Amino acid sequence: MYKIGIDLGGTNIVVGVVDGENNIIGKAERKTNLPRPAENIFADMYAAALDALDQAGMSLKDIEYVGLGTPGAVEPESGVITYSANLFFHNVPAKQMLEELFGKMAFVGNDANCAAFGEYIAGAGKYARDMIAVTLGTGVGGGIILNKQLLTGFNGAAGEIGHMVIHVDGEQCNCGRKGCWETYASATALNRMTKELAEKTNDPILKKVIEAEGEINAKVPYQAAREGSKACAELCETYAKYIATGVLNLINMLQPEVICIGGGVSHEGEALLNPILEYVKKESYTRDNAEDLQTSIKLAELGNDAGIIGAALLYKNG
Repeated sequence: MYKIGIDLGGTNIVVGVVDGENNIIGKAERKTNLPRPAENIFADMYAAALDALDQAGMSLKDIEYVGLGTPGAVEPESGVITYSANLFFHNVPAKQMLEELFGKMAFVGNDANCAAFGEYIAGAGKYARDMIAVTLGTGVGGGIILNKQLLTGFNGAAGEIGHMVIHVDGEQCNCGRKGCWETYASATALNRMTKELAEKTNDPILKKVIEAEGEINAKVPYQAAREGSKACAELCETYAKYIATGVLNLINMLQPEVICIGGGVSHEGEALLNPILEYVKKESYTRDNAEDLQTSIKLAELGNDAGIIGAALLYKNG
């Protein structure tokens, strides 16, 4: 059985043809080119899907379902994108528009939820019953799968894990609250802390790495730490503690079988993961449990393909 998965982002529309073993066998993309009418964006989704099908040596008659992952809040039953600030969408009937374009049954979900579902079905959460995906990017996104079902909430807005507060009256968040997890654990937060460190210490190793990169990004403090910067090593340790604080909250609340960590910062691999594991091991409510009764924390496996695969598999949820 073949499906089409669409990952709609603020910059790119990426479409994949997904086979019965959850492999992407054809892929194409278009620029989102915001702002513009939803009808134009959906027309480009369709055009990119035809390109992906051509690459896979297939046609629409071979496709059973179409799935879309989009930024913003999606009404679960109707598939209406009720609000997406990044796309300037208000009450866009996405499911109806897709079904009219493709002539196939369509499913629509939040993009972070789709990425989580993709990891759950085909990546780091495969064979687990419960999983939470944490994505460290511009913000902190996530998706929650409990008892093999993607948790969307009654209004489609569940899974905004980045907006739990870990520091009362802390850093201002774009959501309007202060001290949200994403103001401390996102790549944006790491960039902010690295800039503050560079201004405060004039660390020569950090300065050299910034010059080599041409900018401050999430790779900079880790590279500087590898090159011997003690200040950056301490910063990376602090950053890991912020991530671990939110991870511990999720574990203590929901006790998932797996938590997977993705997003650009996750490319640091064990340098990111190991200190998180240490903090969780020390502070988890279930730290005295046998190993097989503790949450497994691992890196995401599917990278940028998670959203496509998860969107294509939305028909499985429910």
